[in-house]
Amino acid sequence: MERIAIGADHAGYWLKEEIIRFLQASGYPVEDMGTSGEESVDYPDYAARVARAVTAGQADLGILICGTGIGMSIAANKVPGIRAAVATDSYMARMAREHNDANILCLGGRVLGGGSALEIVQAFLQSGFAGGRHARRVGKIQALEHAGTKDPSSP
Repeated sequence: MERIAIGADHAGYWLKEEIIRFLQASGYPVEDMGTSGEESVDYPDYAARVARAVTAGQADLGILICGTGIGMSIAANKVPGIRAAVATDSYMARMAREHNDANILCLGGRVLGGGSALEIVQAFLQSGFAGGRHARRVGKIQALEHAGTKDPSSP
């Protein structure tokens, strides 16, 4: 089973705890990277922790939770090698993995209920990268990390 690194800010703390219980009950090894309560914290700190754990090979996949998932995805995607995707339903989670080879799932603790969030997590974890034509596109995403402002579609 994949090793999962998980982190949240104060807005996602309650959902992080619920997801950890679900993952552990399902047999996934989980590394809780914080936060440890509902006191206000800065989400980029937790996005960086989880993203770096994934890129360092300490975790296979990551899950990040803030109020909407948007801030976490923006911050995590600044780390080279990360493809973090916000998902608000199971279809988005599955497509993030199958078409975009997403390695971090971002969720919103203020926009999702616990049941729907667990369904999204399950869809993300049960999906895999489809490859094929999608590999070319993911390659172009990776090229953006190294190209700066150069257009990756130009020779």
